[in-house]
Amino acid sequence: MSESKGRTAGRTAKDRAAKLIEESGPTFAQEAGIRLKDTPSPLYQLLVLTTLLSVRISTPIAVAAAREIYAAGWRTPRAMAGASWQSIVDALGRAHYKRYDESTATALGEGANLLVDRWHGDLRRLRDEAGGEPQEIRRLLQEFRRIGPVGAEIFCREAQGVWPQLRPAFDQRALAGAAKLRLPRNPAKLASLVEGDELPDLAAALVRATL
Repeated sequence: MSESKGRTAGRTAKDRAAKLIEESGPTFAQEAGIRLKDTPSPLYQLLVLTTLLSVRISTPIAVAAAREIYAAGWRTPRAMAGASWQSIVDALGRAHYKRYDESTATALGEGANLLVDRWHGDLRRLRDEAGGEPQEIRRLLQEFRRIGPVGAEIFCREAQGVWPQLRPAFDQRALAGAAKLRLPRNPAKLASLVEGDELPDLAAALVRATL
């Protein structure tokens, strides 16, 4: 391929990525009502959303359940730790988060206590314990009940907008979306199509392409 043709192909891929972001809508965190910042409460809310998404349940129901959790006032780990198990189950039920409501209520309660006890309620301390290393951040995230490798990838996919250390974070589902849309499957090449703060938007758009 000539240099001029390579530049044209690159511009075409960038154009497609920009159009995809424009048409796809918000990130999953934004859809759940999270104004994600590098501060304890929004990061915890993302952890809650990640926990809810980490089972075989539809994304809209998980997002609705997150909204119910936040509406109940459980936007910090201390607030969640102080909530009764039954009240969490009831909130999940209002969002039709069925089959996993009881086990998820347990996971949310235990996760809140772990975050308070080990990292003083602040996920930035988890990041610091990991030395900012992406794989170690993923490993520590899996200390939380219900969050496995897939859940850790979901968290990093959304958090990379405020934690640059994670960039680029495209999980297997996002990369499958990239292949479907004829975009690069190499994470670094995929990331080069957008600005750094747009990476969560692109990742979410690619995931939606697979749903």
